[in-house]
Amino acid sequence: MEKYPQCLKCTAGDMLPLSDYGRDGATIQFKAWVCSNPDCGHNLRIDNGEISVGRPIRSNGK
Repeated sequence: MEKYPQCLKCTAGDMLPLSDYGRDGATIQFKAWVCSNPDCGHNLRIDNGEISVGRPIRSNGK
């Protein structure tokens, strides 16, 4: 079993990596990291080369 880094905000969850697809359809591995603790919601995300921390989590329904 793979061990993920502990969330440094809540220390109760692990940071889980998420991947996505770019505009060309190429896979972007580890585009975001999200805390596994739903009460925490801490996240890191890379968009167009910029790192954002703690943006609200939402689902686009796809």
